Amino acid sequence: MVINSTLFSVRMHASRDQRHLSGAEDLVLGTEVGSAAQTMLRRAWTHLPQSVSVTIDQVDAAALVTGRLSDLTLASVVDVAAGRQRALSELQKSGVSLLAANRALVAIAAGAAPDGGVMRGAMLVDAGSGERLEPDQSRGVRVTRFGVTSATKVDCERLLAAHALTHHRTREALVLSAKVLAAPAVIAELCWSDDPDYTAGYVASKSGGYLRIPQLKNMGDSRGGRAFFLAAGSDPASAIHFLEQTPFLVTTIGAVHREEP
Repeated sequence: MVINSTLFSVRMHASRDQRHLSGAEDLVLGTEVGSAAQTMLRRAWTHLPQSVSVTIDQVDAAALVTGRLSDLTLASVVDVAAGRQRALSELQKSGVSLLAANRALVAIAAGAAPDGGVMRGAMLVDAGSGERLEPDQSRGVRVTRFGVTSATKVDCERLLAAHALTHHRTREALVLSAKVLAAPAVIAELCWSDDPDYTAGYVASKSGGYLRIPQLKNMGDSRGGRAFFLAAGSDPASAIHFLEQTPFLVTTIGAVHREEP
């Protein structure tokens, strides 16, 4: 992929009974739009959706930001309680108060939307007070218009496969977190999936990189979500604009480190 070529944002969202089932995102060349959309549709159909939307937009080349994947550390924890404690500890190391970290973790575990369901987007959390800052607590903040160059994607998948990380979620989460950490005022992120068959999650931060935690919820639990922590007292408007509107392309991979049990 030539970075100064015209790029398109391709985004998929699948739902059933107005509940989010699956999503995908990429930045691709014009010649790759069709294949990217087909790949996303095939993924959507594995979830038996009632509704699928695919959105394609040309991105503003002048606004394009490029970046690097964080270094990935593979944590070793014995159970969900240990995984969540490790997440809280890592967030505190990144500058998030224990109050804010714990409030976000409890909200994700319980269902962070006002009705107790899973949010489609992420919470924005003041890293000091723990106050939620997103304008709509049902929708949250959606990270869009991000992707990875073709060559970097191949390098990343090869590196992850060497550590037995072959699930597409790992690469996609690394790319998304790279954009999140590039946003103004964002200092850290907490995430785990709402997929009941996927228990892993992560803490990512500017200071500590990307820590993958294999157990952040129990198998069969369909609750999950994201929290982006903003430096205490920050105005969320610039972060929201960057996360939702600014095109971001990963051009370099990081390293992988494995902790001893």
